[in-house]
Amino acid sequence: MAFESLTDKLSAVFKRLRGKGRLSEADVKEAMKEIKMALLEADVNFKVVKSFVAQVTQRAVGQDVMESLTPAQMIVKIVNEELTTLMGGGETKLAISPAPPTVVMLVGLQGAGKTTNGAKLAGLMKKQGKRPLLAACDVYRPAAIKQLEVVGQQLDIPVFQMGQIDPVDIARAAVEHAKKHGSDMVFLDTAGRLHVDEELMDELRRIKAAVSPTEILLVVDAMIGQDAVNAAKTFDDALDINGVMLTKLDGDARGGAALSIRAVTGKPIKFAGTGEKLDAVEVFHPDRMASRILGMGDVLSLIEKAEQSLDAKKAAEQMERLRKNKFTLADFYDQLVQLKSMGSMEDIMGMLPGMGGKKLDLTVDEGNLKRIEAIIQSMTPFERENPSVLNSSRKKRIAAGSGTQVVDVNRLLKQFDMIQQFTRQFASPKKAKGLFGKFKGMGMPF
Repeated sequence: MAFESLTDKLSAVFKRLRGKGRLSEADVKEAMKEIKMALLEADVNFKVVKSFVAQVTQRAVGQDVMESLTPAQMIVKIVNEELTTLMGGGETKLAISPAPPTVVMLVGLQGAGKTTNGAKLAGLMKKQGKRPLLAACDVYRPAAIKQLEVVGQQLDIPVFQMGQIDPVDIARAAVEHAKKHGSDMVFLDTAGRLHVDEELMDELRRIKAAVSPTEILLVVDAMIGQDAVNAAKTFDDALDINGVMLTKLDGDARGGAALSIRAVTGKPIKFAGTGEKLDAVEVFHPDRMASRILGMGDVLSLIEKAEQSLDAKKAAEQMERLRKNKFTLADFYDQLVQLKSMGSMEDIMGMLPGMGGKKLDLTVDEGNLKRIEAIIQSMTPFERENPSVLNSSRKKRIAAGSGTQVVDVNRLLKQFDMIQQFTRQFASPKKAKGLFGKFKGMGMPF
């Protein structure tokens, strides 16, 4: 995940500060040097780093901090506030035109994930009740139109295309098509290049002049660090962009682009691509990102992710069954699937306070989850409801039917029994904690 190295280094700095108790001005300045190096190593623009460290230092050596009973905590609070300010202060929403359709022009270099992430964004808008249309204005890259049609079909979003004619004519026709067919948003997937050139910019300027887009959104790859910031500045100078969408924030990007783009261009990061799945896109919240960078968690995003992924009615029913000790193997599998739909356990745990930056071997084991599904589906409804009836012959039948071994069936039953013990003893946190520790090494799918 992006920022992992930066989180580790900042956490180490703050840990040393807390260990000192009272702080001297020299202690603060030494910590600021370490923070400066951590930011530079995260590929944050050096001018941005210089300004950031100066601002934090000025606030950190103030009388209120130095004389505080918890000066280290005060410095963490200051760094958190300054990081939030650096990334824009608060979320910036997509502008919606009062006279539909809202036209969103997606621009960026080739390879940034513009086509897929533009479609993800259209999908996000569809979930919010909009009626988006995707327009294929990239007539140069091989299979670009087909790629847009494929993701559009997967998201059930119509795609407008006219083949390989002038992109300006396609953009103009797409807007007219949206007006006639009730689409209230149009996402123009424009062409990219391997590098910025005048021919590309001229085409984008002509599209802008032809359709007067409500928003020009630059899609940039967080993995390329400072090159992303440089590209953002170039596109902004040429087109006056309205905002940025960062992609691949789920990768091992150092994070410098996210911390530099707003300061260098003055334009906000509005969205972030956080994975390969077509629903892996989210609104960019500077305050939440700052908290995650500092290892303070992001509980609000976790709650939102859960609300989007989990079936509230089913969850309530399962909780009631747990309470009455009627939790079945079918319920067990349902919960694993719903948990998996929220993303990796590593990402989920990283959103919890105090867990950021910790190395967690908690990624979902797809193979094991499939084995569990096959085993449970090979059982009869009666067996799922009453696993105690599973004798040797039944287990052999289930193993044969699921393409597994009897030892796999026994392992699943042992896991299920452990979970039932866990839920029965949940009223005693110490006992529950002890049982939870036994889950490791039992072949659980996370």
